Amino acid sequence: MKKIIKSLLASSIILSFSSFAETSLITNIKGYSVNDGKLTQFKAITFKGDKIDRLFGQDEPLPDDADIKHIDGQGQTMLPGLIDAHGHVLGYGLSLMRVQLRGAKSEQDAVERVQLFRVENPELNWIQGRGWNQVLWPEKSFPTAATLDKHFPDTPVWLRRIDGHAGWANSAAMKLANIGTQTQSPKGGEIVRDANGEPTGVFIDNAMELVTENIPSLTRSEQKSVLLTSMNALAKLGLTSVHDAGVGSMTLEVYRSLAQSEQMPIRVYAMVSAADEQFESLMEKGPYQDPRDKLVISSVKISSDGALGSRGAALIEDYSDLPGHKGLLLYSDGKLTNTMKMAMEAGFQVNTHAIGDNANKLVLDNYEALIKQTGTRDLRHRIEHAQVLRLDDIPRFAKLNVIASMQATHATSDKNMAEERLGSERIKGAYAWRKLLDSGAIIAAGSDFPIESANPFFGLHASATRQDQQNLPEGGWYSQEKMTLSEALNSFTRDAAFSAHQEKQIGQLKPGMKADFILIDSDIFNIEPESLWQTKVNQTWVDGVRIY
Repeated sequence: MKKIIKSLLASSIILSFSSFAETSLITNIKGYSVNDGKLTQFKAITFKGDKIDRLFGQDEPLPDDADIKHIDGQGQTMLPGLIDAHGHVLGYGLSLMRVQLRGAKSEQDAVERVQLFRVENPELNWIQGRGWNQVLWPEKSFPTAATLDKHFPDTPVWLRRIDGHAGWANSAAMKLANIGTQTQSPKGGEIVRDANGEPTGVFIDNAMELVTENIPSLTRSEQKSVLLTSMNALAKLGLTSVHDAGVGSMTLEVYRSLAQSEQMPIRVYAMVSAADEQFESLMEKGPYQDPRDKLVISSVKISSDGALGSRGAALIEDYSDLPGHKGLLLYSDGKLTNTMKMAMEAGFQVNTHAIGDNANKLVLDNYEALIKQTGTRDLRHRIEHAQVLRLDDIPRFAKLNVIASMQATHATSDKNMAEERLGSERIKGAYAWRKLLDSGAIIAAGSDFPIESANPFFGLHASATRQDQQNLPEGGWYSQEKMTLSEALNSFTRDAAFSAHQEKQIGQLKPGMKADFILIDSDIFNIEPESLWQTKVNQTWVDGVRIY
């Protein structure tokens, strides 16, 4: 009875707020929203409290009620708040506070950036950074501890590769971790060694833990600060909701604290990390939803393999550029199946990282069997990345009601090495957006920040052009896989919301939906697609409140 009374009181408070909430009218805008699969255009919008009331088409008269708050949109373009379906919020916040190695042109260039960072941050006990990519360097080979040791003989250094699936350590870091010639590579990981069997300083996938377990963990207070920094930075890019892929138990506690104290500027759909030590107890507790719709914890993230750039993605046949190597599966078949089943039976959506064609096939096989066993087809399980697929596996997504959670900028970043890794046949099923859409699959778009830029307009640009920001290659890389701009916008709005069971609240601008929207500086449907990535966000609104 007490619960019923509390529920009625909460409902009356909400109704009372709704009754007295001010109605706002934004006019003088070029509005676009993909509503129920159709591009809708409007010139004005009204919202009351946190909900949209009405859209006004070009020929519709505007209300002149004196009680309405009028806002001049100044000719800007309005879009629904954009949703990133796969990012790492804590990692993004930390990336804003660490060495930025994205775009480093060589191993030496990366080392020089670390040196400069050290000068600016002399108090740090560990130097950490992220973003190096040896594929873009002249020698295209992994870096070594030796180049770091020349400048950092005593301070431990740990630098993650751009994809997060490899790390580069100096000798001081390896010494703290007691790593030497006799250290064995863990299952699902690799210690890269030289001709004499000595560790070179590069650790792939599960082997990274040999180093990272020696880095002091962030306190709850530090995590809170980093998460808030990250969410506010994401809001400035036009993101009103993000799906945080692989969140540990302490971070989940911090999120819940932020939600309960109403400090979250944007919405977070958090995926529980299957690697967390408290995973089983988190499954027993079941899903969680903040009553203010800012935080949902109802999915899990499992990583089945590594990444293509570090040759950790699990392939069925050998890598085309490394005979005898097929990549890494991070779970035994039995453990992968049992982890998925546990989550499904607990009522959680299962979102599994799979990049190589072998990993994708194994995950789809597991979904096919387990969805029948657990009756969880309606949970809309997902494959995160779905990068390299056998052509025969593409129709299975729609058949199984499995969502392809993909990141368009991975294609434009990987285009310089993907075909070398895969060869001319396997590449036909890689980054295959058009084939997936035509088969009836739903694509939820994201960026995988901080691996790629969190700017969603970079993703819209890559989706519509298959080009990098230098507009290369001409016509687009495997251009037959392009999306239309409407499809791309849909993948960052309605379908991203659908992939989190939130399509009735966010992702579209129409009556009854949350007033989450952005105002931008260009009419993206009336500019050259090659310029999409240059779009700037002027305002970001969540729940009818301007947060940027």
